[in-house]
Amino acid sequence: MSSIDEFDTSPRLPVLPADYPGDGEWGKSPPAADERKLLEGPQNRGSEFLRVLRIALEFIRGFRRLHFVGPCVTVFGSARFSEGHPYYRLGRQVGAAIANEGFTVMTGGGPGLMEAANRGAKEARGHSVGCNIELPHEQRPNPYLDTFVQFRYFFVRKVMLAKYSYAFVALPGGFGTMDEMFEIATLIQTGKIRDYPIILMGVEFWRPLTEFMQQRLVGAGTIDFEDYSHFLVTDSPEEAAAHIREAGMRKFGLHYRAKPRRRPFLFE
Repeated sequence: MSSIDEFDTSPRLPVLPADYPGDGEWGKSPPAADERKLLEGPQNRGSEFLRVLRIALEFIRGFRRLHFVGPCVTVFGSARFSEGHPYYRLGRQVGAAIANEGFTVMTGGGPGLMEAANRGAKEARGHSVGCNIELPHEQRPNPYLDTFVQFRYFFVRKVMLAKYSYAFVALPGGFGTMDEMFEIATLIQTGKIRDYPIILMGVEFWRPLTEFMQQRLVGAGTIDFEDYSHFLVTDSPEEAAAHIREAGMRKFGLHYRAKPRRRPFLFE
């Protein structure tokens, strides 16, 4: 496996992915009224119906764009750590280690640790995918994406981040990272998805949370120890990648094979 020190660390200007459909303002906030109406109780029946159609089309667009990306590992992490931070370096190492195992690295497509994971995958000659959500912050896509999809609704994006992945890695992050991580844990706990690995990168960063889960949640009986056992906490990208490979190949039957063929009559 290549050392992270072998990678080019010279600064790179942000470059929009070739297939980015927008106007260059990644993450531009949608009109507040349009985004909030869905969750503000009953609406006009006609507008509700049109919104359902828009959501369905967003799902279809996501399914079509991501159908051929291959088995993924989704990496969550904060957008607020810059290139000089040790966690950014860790994110690059994680992305490279995952790519070296043959998995596509999928992130939210933004800056910070999402960029770091995508960058590591690209530098290891792996495939790199970004699924963005329209927000008022994190203004541009990172320049290390092979495939980029933008979504209006959080729940559509969350489906995409879960649907194509066989493991989930959480780098240090805030509300968004923990929301996504615990949603995956809940889906596993309730049997909605299979018991894919959840890996927390950064032992010291996650220590207060893991101690809370062990001592308070398991101790109080609000989760079982089996629920907690799905988490692997490590500082080693190599250990994380080996754990993912073991689960993917031995537990879930993944194997190396030719990519599925595109079907012209479906305009693929």
